[in-house]
Formats: sequence, C-alpha cells, structure tokens
Amino acid sequence: MRMRTVEISVGAFMLAGMLALVAMAVKVSGLSLKSGGETYELHAYFDNTGALKPRSKISMAGVTVGKVKKIELDKTTYMAKVVMDIDQRIDNIPIDSTASIVTAGLLGEQYISISIGGDEAYLRDGERFEDTQSALILEELIGKFLLGTVNKGE
Repeated sequence: MRMRTVEISVGAFMLAGMLALVAMAVKVSGLSLKSGGETYELHAYFDNTGALKPRSKISMAGVTVGKVKKIELDKTTYMAKVVMDIDQRIDNIPIDSTASIVTAGLLGEQYISISIGGDEAYLRDGERFEDTQSALILEELIGKFLLGTVNKGE
C-alpha cells in the first residue's frame, strides 16, 4: 500500500510539472486564451524591425496596450510596415507620439514602446505614426565600433 502512495504522489508531481511547463510556454509565446476585447489599428514604418514578431507587445510607460498584428514590406517605400492592434480603451495617443522598437534587457525580446507627444489631436483607427525609431541591431553596433577602432589605429 505504501508503494502505491509513493507512485501516485510521484505521478501527481510529474503532472504538475508538465502543466507548469505548458503554462510557461503559452505565456512566453504570447498566445492567449482570451479574445483581448475591442481594438483599433495603427500603422508604423521602420527601416529595420530587427527581431520584432507578430504578437509582440506594444507598451506605453511599461504597460501593455496592444500587440503587433502583422509585419510586411511596403513595396513603394521599401520599409517594414508594422500593423498594430491597440486596446480601444487607449484612445488618446497624440499624433506626434513616437513608436520605437526596443529590447527588453540586453538580449531579451523586442517590442514596440510608444513615447507620448504633446499634441491635442489623437491618432484614430487606420492612421500611422509619423515619428519612428528602428531596432538597434547589436551586430551592426559592434561592427561600427570595431571598424571605428581599427581605422583610428592606422
């Protein structure tokens, strides 16, 4: 009887561990079981999106206010067009706000951060950010630093 109790408790522990791993995988992937509520669409054009992906978060002051819907190449400007779904409750983003692609930590995930402007007019459904800052690519930065250092040594 004691052996059966040990086997059941080990099985329950393993099941709890597997459920925790599945929950963590869902959380990290950005998937959600809830619909997310009402949203409206904003656009931004970037020279380089780096490792930004669909379903990446969009934040203002550290608070998540939306998700990246899709990323595509604009054939006329040859820039990356990022389509964002913003929570309907956040309907007062000034038109002179800045959308920047930033990295969480040194090598973390990339997301869009919105810096608020001061204009009294607000972005509406389907409009775009005029001021954007592309992703900082670590390899390019290191390359520029090394080339700058090598050229100074000659």
